[in-house]
Amino acid sequence: MEKKKIKSEEKNYDFIIIGAGVAGLAAAMYGARLGLKTLCLGTSYGSELPIGGVITTTNIVENYPGFIRLTGTELSDKIKEHSLSYDLVTIKEEKVENIERKKAFIVKTNKNEYIGQTILFATGTKWKKLEVPGSKEFENKGVAYCALCDSVLFKGKTVALVGGSDSAAKDALVLAEHVKKVYIIYRGGQIHPEPINMHRIKVAKNIEIINKTNVIEVKGDRFVKSVLLDNPYKGSKELSVEGVFVAIGHIPLSELAKKLNVNLNEKNEIIIDHKTSETNVKGIFAAGDVADKPFKQAITGVAEGCTAAYSAFEYLTKSKVQPY
Repeated sequence: MEKKKIKSEEKNYDFIIIGAGVAGLAAAMYGARLGLKTLCLGTSYGSELPIGGVITTTNIVENYPGFIRLTGTELSDKIKEHSLSYDLVTIKEEKVENIERKKAFIVKTNKNEYIGQTILFATGTKWKKLEVPGSKEFENKGVAYCALCDSVLFKGKTVALVGGSDSAAKDALVLAEHVKKVYIIYRGGQIHPEPINMHRIKVAKNIEIINKTNVIEVKGDRFVKSVLLDNPYKGSKELSVEGVFVAIGHIPLSELAKKLNVNLNEKNEIIIDHKTSETNVKGIFAAGDVADKPFKQAITGVAEGCTAAYSAFEYLTKSKVQPY
C-alpha cells in the first residue's frame, strides 16, 4: 500500500506508543499531561485486537479500582476518552510494520511514516489458542482465556481447564471458587504447578485432574456443551462441560523491539527496569503484558504506562530535547 503523504509537523512526535490497549492509552494520557506530543498506534505487529486491547475481550471487569462492575470495552473506552481529552494526543488505528533508529525513531505503518523522539512498546501478548475444531467457533460462547475475568459467568456450572502450568493451576483455583466442578485436562503425565498450588489443587473438593489427555474438539449448539478427548475418561471420550478455559500460555508481541536490540527474557518478554519502565536501549520503554512483570493485570499495565510516560519526559529533559 502506498504511504500517505502527511505534513512534517503532523508526523513528528515526542512520544510514540506502539499498542493501544489500556497500558498504551493511559501512557498517552499521562504523556500529554507532561506536555509531550503523543501518538498512540492502535494495531501493532502481530496483533489482531482493536483499540482497547485484550481487555475488550472480557465481558465483565470487577477488579479495576473506581468501577465496581463494567465491561472491558467500557473500561478501555473510558481511558481512551480521557486520553483524547488532551489536544496533544493522537490515536490512530494503524499497523506498525517497522521501526528504525537514526537520529530519532522512524516508525513505519501500513499507511504512514512517523518520527518519534521516544518509543513505548505496549504491544501486549496474544493467547496461545486451542487449535482444535470448535474452539474458535465457541470463543465467548463458553471458550474463554481469562479465569480471573470470566469465572463468575460460570457460577454453578461444570468447566474444563486446559493446561498444566502453575498459571493453569491458579486459574483452576480461581474457577473452583465459583463453579460446581473443574476438570484440569493436561497432556502430560502430571501437572507442574508450584508445590503450594499443587497442595491447594489436591485439597479442593471440586477439582479433578485428567492427565495424559488432550482436548481434540469442542462441541455445542449455541454454547459449549462438551469436549471430545483423545483418551477415554471413565469409559467415554466425550466429557460434558459448559465452559472451556484455555491456559496453555501467551506469546509476547515483542518482535519489533527485538529488531531494535531491546533485551528480551527467555519468554520473549521485554526486560524493563520496574521502577522506570526503561529498557536497555535509551529512549525505548515498555509497559503492560509485553513487559517482564510477573503479575499482569490491567491496573498494573496502566501504572507501567504512566511510569513510562514520566520516564520519557525525564529522558527528553535530560537529553535537552525540548517537547514539541
